[in-house]
Amino acid sequence: MDALPAALGAAALLLLLLTVRLFLSRRNSSPRTAPLSLLVVAGSGGHTTEILRLLSSLSQSYSPRHYIFADSDKMSEDKIRTFEQKRAETFSNSQFTLNRIPRCREVRQSWSSSVLTTLYSILYSFPLTFRLKPDLILCNGPGTCVPVCISALLLEILALKKVIIVYVESICRVETLSLSGKILYYFSDYFIVQWPALKTKYPKSIYLGRIV
Repeated sequence: MDALPAALGAAALLLLLLTVRLFLSRRNSSPRTAPLSLLVVAGSGGHTTEILRLLSSLSQSYSPRHYIFADSDKMSEDKIRTFEQKRAETFSNSQFTLNRIPRCREVRQSWSSSVLTTLYSILYSFPLTFRLKPDLILCNGPGTCVPVCISALLLEILALKKVIIVYVESICRVETLSLSGKILYYFSDYFIVQWPALKTKYPKSIYLGRIV
């Protein structure tokens, strides 16, 4: 019974991403079949597992896929490589890159020192984001997504490129947002939640039901 709500939610997200793709194609005066450069932010814990489940429903039109994760996150790197190897069995021309940035905050790191490490991560992320110039960013809550999304916002402020940010709050967040969610709620173009209680508290959010 749990599989049906997840399937419906994933279909709704897929429809949303398709709409974004068509919007970007029209804005850039490019053909509807033009590929969409996608930047995916992975994270430790269950974040990478959830984001890869979302990616499994996307077509090859979302390519290349640029993955960003913390430089100390070896587990996410292994999961991504395994996912892309399996995907290559279906899509022979599958394209992806792996990119590492300094972690914003380590476990048990003090909040005062994490401000400095976050600033450093932003400074590191901006030239990377500028080089990749993605059309769309997809993230779901790891701390690593904050400097990446801020870098994308800087690209828009500097009139270098408008990057669409789609934030999907983790399924484990039932009544409160994660710290990343509380920050990016105000800056993301589409903020998706998976529980109705969050939609009530955060009216800008989009409730699609369970996605993963």
